[in-house]
Amino acid sequence: MAGLCCAALALAAGGSAQVAASSPAMHAAGGESAGASDAETLRGLRGLVDAGHADQAILEIGALKTRQPPVVGLSRIEGLALYAQGELKPADQAFAQAMAEDGADVESAQMRGLTLFRLGRPADAIPLLEASRGKSAAAVGNRKSDPNYLLALCYMDTRRYEDARHAFAAQFGFTPDGASAYLLAARMLLRREYLPVAQEYAQKALTLEPSLPLAHALLGEIALAGNHLEEAIAEFEKERSANPLEPSIYDRLGDAYGRAGRYGEAQASLQKAVLLEPNSTGPYILLGKTQLKQGDAAGAAMYLERAAKMDPANYMTHNLLGQAYRTMGRKEDATRETDTAEKLQAASQPKLETLR
Repeated sequence: MAGLCCAALALAAGGSAQVAASSPAMHAAGGESAGASDAETLRGLRGLVDAGHADQAILEIGALKTRQPPVVGLSRIEGLALYAQGELKPADQAFAQAMAEDGADVESAQMRGLTLFRLGRPADAIPLLEASRGKSAAAVGNRKSDPNYLLALCYMDTRRYEDARHAFAAQFGFTPDGASAYLLAARMLLRREYLPVAQEYAQKALTLEPSLPLAHALLGEIALAGNHLEEAIAEFEKERSANPLEPSIYDRLGDAYGRAGRYGEAQASLQKAVLLEPNSTGPYILLGKTQLKQGDAAGAAMYLERAAKMDPANYMTHNLLGQAYRTMGRKEDATRETDTAEKLQAASQPKLETLR
């Protein structure tokens, strides 16, 4: 029994060889720990998964599957291990088996919902997440994601926007039909590019509470995302009047002015953003872009060099800096910055997971 209890701890400390020698499955199979409980076996296996050794856990689970009587709860741990390995379809099958074995297995229900969402099956995930909603954290162990947030994403992707708003409100503790809930839902809908509904909800938030902070700013963001520049500018200006010391408003307003070709106003707004928040790179990058549009490569380089020092990993900064240097005739510097931008951009591209 002592060997079983120590298996996961030895692995977490980096002793993979020791884990191989004292793993839960090997003890159970070799008869050295015949009195060890299933709970201890599962704790050891979960320790392997949590320590980042899901592959080792999967091997041991395979050995344990032949044991009689079967280890109750083994399918749940198998699902967690497979999920950690990115094996989403087999993980879904394991969680389904765990739920069939134990109808009260809330963690498997929530994890299967998460897995189905990642597999692009939000409609199938919803009933699982709804049934397990409201369960205590202790009942579900180590959550991979907040069920209300997951449920809201599933609702959005199945066009159940009212339900999504209620789920987001539950996550944040907002009144479901209050102004804050509408504004929060609008923000999340914008993030997933559901622009018409996002605009509708943001406007509803303002109707319910005309002085709600950042509501006009969000309407400006939505308009900007749809390339409705004058509408965006009008909303940002309203927010600036109501919230004159919020630096992000000057940044967004400067961006909108710049896109509309109003470069002087863009520069003035972005300089105010820098004064209010000197440690944010966004305004410096936009100032560099604005100066380039006005033909001032040297001025652009000054702002962009500052941005590059603050955040060397931003590929956009290096790309614009390369353009500025090329205009200034600094060919070697331009090549260096362009190469850096290309490498950073390639490294930042999202990798599509293989669904196995």
